[in-house]
Amino acid sequence: MAANHSATWRNCPWLHTALLVLCLLHTPVRAAELLLSSAGDTSSLQGFGNALAAARAQDRVRIVPLNDLPPLNQMPADTRLILFGQPALAWRLSAEQGPPTLVLQVSKTQARATFGDRAPSNLSVLWSDAAPLRQLRLAKHLQPHIGRIGVLHDADSAFMLDEIRHAAAALDLEIVAEDWPNTRDNRPLLHLLQHSDILLGLADDDLYNPQTAKNLLLTSYAQQRAMIGPGAGFVRAGSLASTYSDQNDWLATLNTLLDQPPQGWPSGSYSDTFKVLGNSQVARALAVDLPSDEDLARRIAEGETP
Repeated sequence: MAANHSATWRNCPWLHTALLVLCLLHTPVRAAELLLSSAGDTSSLQGFGNALAAARAQDRVRIVPLNDLPPLNQMPADTRLILFGQPALAWRLSAEQGPPTLVLQVSKTQARATFGDRAPSNLSVLWSDAAPLRQLRLAKHLQPHIGRIGVLHDADSAFMLDEIRHAAAALDLEIVAEDWPNTRDNRPLLHLLQHSDILLGLADDDLYNPQTAKNLLLTSYAQQRAMIGPGAGFVRAGSLASTYSDQNDWLATLNTLLDQPPQGWPSGSYSDTFKVLGNSQVARALAVDLPSDEDLARRIAEGETP
């Protein structure tokens, strides 16, 4: 019987190849050094680091202040650098050579301001923005009759319009864009509200911040126009609803990427998973039927399932 098995092995080279592939697929991922860092006080990373360490028992997870990290070109090859915030991203770009790096807590506008049009190698940014397609799906679930989506932008966020228009086309929606170079001048905002059905907020800190929130929201609702986004913070301030990703979502996304070779990491991506936050008081004021946050998240996620 053993002789028969030996003969079969010799006469079937494809079997040897298949078994080798299976062995490679089931080889445990090599342990890596995961360095978490940000500019300034790193104490806020402790909870994230603990959760990441619990999810990746095979890796060594450490939190090191940015100023205490060794030079990028001296870090071991198995290091995976995980940075938080725009200052840490700028530091990483100070040297061309360095370990594979993932950057969180940076919006698309912040990243654009930091590295422009070039796509840095060996680096992947996990955008903190809510994905435009998710935001537009949310808008259609809440107000199915809408056709025109109003988008305020400035010189720093105008580059996002192409992605937003592409997402809108998939949902048969039209984007009405308006440049808002001076947030003290309400005319562009009023013009946009008169020519759109709902307002889509962007992760642009120059336009959407604590100083502009009251004017944006009160002006919108005076025109009976709801605002979607730009994030959970604005929902608490008075926008109708938004998708967003919390620590658990980012941990899941990060864990998936760390299971892959860095060569396969995207240059930029949104979180794989997300949640929804709605404002019931605003919904009542605008006569919008607002399902539960969980129900909305489920409906939108179903649209992303292949």
